[in-house]
Amino acid sequence: MSKWFQFRSNPRVRRFGEFSWYLFVFASWLPVAVLANDHFFEITRVNGPSMYPFLNPDKDRSLTRDCVWTWKYDAHDKLARGMIVIFWSPFNPETRVIKRIVGLEGDVIRTKPPYPVATVQVPPGHVWVEGDGDVTQDSNTYGPIAKALIIGKVTHIIWPLNRVGRVNWEEYAAEIRRNS
Repeated sequence: MSKWFQFRSNPRVRRFGEFSWYLFVFASWLPVAVLANDHFFEITRVNGPSMYPFLNPDKDRSLTRDCVWTWKYDAHDKLARGMIVIFWSPFNPETRVIKRIVGLEGDVIRTKPPYPVATVQVPPGHVWVEGDGDVTQDSNTYGPIAKALIIGKVTHIIWPLNRVGRVNWEEYAAEIRRNS
């Protein structure tokens, strides 16, 4: 028996060969996963009460937080009233925020306290965002946000399992138009 055959038939060498194959497969797909996460989609965990009751409806009864599917490709295009978006906070550029679009460029918005004026026109290249909950820091705090700050659009709830499904933002768009 040749030395090579003896070496290859050793169980330790076989296990190492299988492990290195799995490691190679994992390593070869890692750049694809990073590219997809950076430019196409990501799973985002929603924290805080600002989007209650639409997101995190069990915020007071459970530690469970919603996880959502965020579509990042063309995040600044085809925005509409009622959509839920994730964007970089204008106050803290390291923090990501999730809110609902209430106004698009050119819309006149009736503001809420603490905003200093009663109405504001959304400037070009900006949107007006608000949280669904009562406790929220949104455009009423920092004004309209630039579209360039938007990271992605929330398209689906993927956790908890009893709430899995598409985000029906169109229902909120009609309500926003009625209240404007």
